[in-house]
Amino acid sequence: MKLAMPQLLTLTCALAHFRLAHSYTSIIARGRSASFHRLFTAVTESELAKDSGSNSNNNEESSSIYAREADALSKIKSPFLQTLRDRGFLHQCTGITELDAKLCEGTQAAYLGFDATADSLHVGSLLQIMILRHLQKSGHKPIVLVGGGTTKVGDPTGKDESRAMLTEEAIQKNIEGISSVFQKFLVFGDTNPTDAVTVNNDDWLSELKYLQFLRDYGTHFTINRMLSFESVKQRLAREAPLSFLEFNYMILQAYDFLELYRRYNTILQLGGSDQWGNMVSGTELGRRIEGAQLFALTAPLMTTSDGKKMGKTANGAVWLNSSKLSEYDYWQFWRNTADDDVVKFLKLFTELPLEQIAELEKLQGADINKAKIVLADEATALLHGKECLPVIHETVKTMFAGSGESTESLPRVVVKATDLEKGMRLADIFVDLGLASTKKEARRLIQGGGARLGDSKKLEDESAMLTLADFGDSKEITLRAGKKRAGVVEFK
Repeated sequence: MKLAMPQLLTLTCALAHFRLAHSYTSIIARGRSASFHRLFTAVTESELAKDSGSNSNNNEESSSIYAREADALSKIKSPFLQTLRDRGFLHQCTGITELDAKLCEGTQAAYLGFDATADSLHVGSLLQIMILRHLQKSGHKPIVLVGGGTTKVGDPTGKDESRAMLTEEAIQKNIEGISSVFQKFLVFGDTNPTDAVTVNNDDWLSELKYLQFLRDYGTHFTINRMLSFESVKQRLAREAPLSFLEFNYMILQAYDFLELYRRYNTILQLGGSDQWGNMVSGTELGRRIEGAQLFALTAPLMTTSDGKKMGKTANGAVWLNSSKLSEYDYWQFWRNTADDDVVKFLKLFTELPLEQIAELEKLQGADINKAKIVLADEATALLHGKECLPVIHETVKTMFAGSGESTESLPRVVVKATDLEKGMRLADIFVDLGLASTKKEARRLIQGGGARLGDSKKLEDESAMLTLADFGDSKEITLRAGKKRAGVVEFK
């Protein structure tokens, strides 16, 4: 019987109803882990230890490479690794010395994977995109892997429950949405060796034959090893169901690396530290199947100085697509950076020379705001272009001066005069403008006194309506959320 990948996914989805968490944890809880390993393992314990990788130590939470490999890092010669080292991008690497030597030989291909779970990436993905940019500027070839295939399975990393199953149409729409961002940071083409390329893992995953895939590659993965990955251990420790479908994700990610090595001679996978176990599995699969020396390199997961995950705010995700977040709001996100994060973010999310950043680091007290403006300008220019900055600066000046001038860079919704005659609920408009992520949040904003209509009218009634009378002689009116966020309602 031969099953192609679409049939494989159908079968796997059916098997997804078999939950791994309770059966695994009950076995371990009864102290039978040794017999469990003997039952499911396909390799010896000594081989397992050998396969763990030079720096993995079978532990995704191992200490930073800056502490463990200080001597090796001081001797690296490749411009790419030097840049990552000096700007704080490094966390783990399988053989940093060997990778450095390989990168010094000439142009090498490296890839980063992005699943299509939404129609835009958010700022949490920006660190990885910056790494690809530094890779290309250092003379190497970036490969952007969009997960058209793996999105159908769903990455369980950091999740307490299975991801929602997306349709083919939704996945394709999301791929189109996220792909546009890469064009702003990388040079794509087929002329130069360093030209970036975008590939979709659905191109090969959908062609796999299920039984043949199991026979060819299944013996290279052991259940006991897979259970040791931090992403799996955390899920099992919380006794959260882990489906068979999700359990396959790490195998498919490892196979992606093998396929990219075959197609593009890709030797390096880049990613976040939460992907370490899956990435090391890819290097091992390449060694076992092709005898290839492959490498995995991770960056730390980004958190702010107060311990919060990078990319989220009280108002929701900080999206990279301007259709989901205006240039002005993106600029304000960086402008509102905490004092303790400014220097770190200047190193990671701008291309300012380190010498210039060192000068900005000397600023104290209120002068730190000057560094924050530099950060906001540089980060916004990379994503949206320098041409948007004058308008943003004028809008900021207007917001604080109350001059009622330019609102060009503010988020905007257009409504019909007929709708205003009936009245439109202001809480709903706050959501439409992105000034609140939900209607409940908008009502809280109004109740807390943080919402204003125009420059002065404070909103107090959460059921208040916007009408034609509120516009006076103007065709537009500004809604404000706090002191620094605003949007415009325009009627036609």
